[in-house]
Amino acid sequence: MKPIDFLMGVTVAVTWGMGLTFAKAGMGQFPPIMLIALRFTVTALALVWFVKPPIGMMRPIFIISFVIGTVQYSLTFTGLNGLDVSLAAIIIQMEVPFATLMAVIFLGDRMGGWRIAGMAVAITGVILIAGQPGVQGDLTPFFLVLGGTITWAWGNILVKKLGNSLGGFQLIAWVAVFTAPQLFITSFLLEDGHMEALANADILGWGTVLYLGLIMTAFGYGLWFHLIAHNPVSHVMPFLLLLPVAAGAGAILL
Repeated sequence: MKPIDFLMGVTVAVTWGMGLTFAKAGMGQFPPIMLIALRFTVTALALVWFVKPPIGMMRPIFIISFVIGTVQYSLTFTGLNGLDVSLAAIIIQMEVPFATLMAVIFLGDRMGGWRIAGMAVAITGVILIAGQPGVQGDLTPFFLVLGGTITWAWGNILVKKLGNSLGGFQLIAWVAVFTAPQLFITSFLLEDGHMEALANADILGWGTVLYLGLIMTAFGYGLWFHLIAHNPVSHVMPFLLLLPVAAGAGAILL
């Protein structure tokens, strides 16, 4: 992996880890799925004007948007609403072994010793927190976030199968265009209090939407999709092991 790619990976992990902390705060003002719908709306509006339409690739991008955007974030953020940020960040580390194993099976990737060790760390962490008092009472949030990790891992395999024909920012722009309306429909079907949330949201709520839309998604996913396109999936996923550190630091700072 090139040094610039390594730096990108660390940057993404930090911005995403901090994003979990912001998201938890934002859920105090918006329903979880509505918050993500607003997030992807901001991303789409920020990027779509500056990238070319991916002619001939709309169908696979729509599928990616459904898997990574709608299904995954509906599961993950609904689960996050019932979990401590640091616990959720550790569960999300399961994306590392899930995506790595899928890459071995479907893409022919190889696993070295360090990647196997990373998988062991992620799995051990999740096993340990499953027995925490804050999780034992109701395992639903735990399994929602865990289901989100499986879905997200598969979405990254779909991204890898696109190859490097699209730039990272071009891809996330059009993923966001497709994801936002799907999430709004999902939110209206499953959640309530939308108008009250819009009317009562303060600077923290809207600041969260902007951070999630511009930094975590437009910037973070633009870099991430570039990394996935130009490196083996099993080389990129271990950066996610930094999420709990970044999320914990964000919780302390905020």
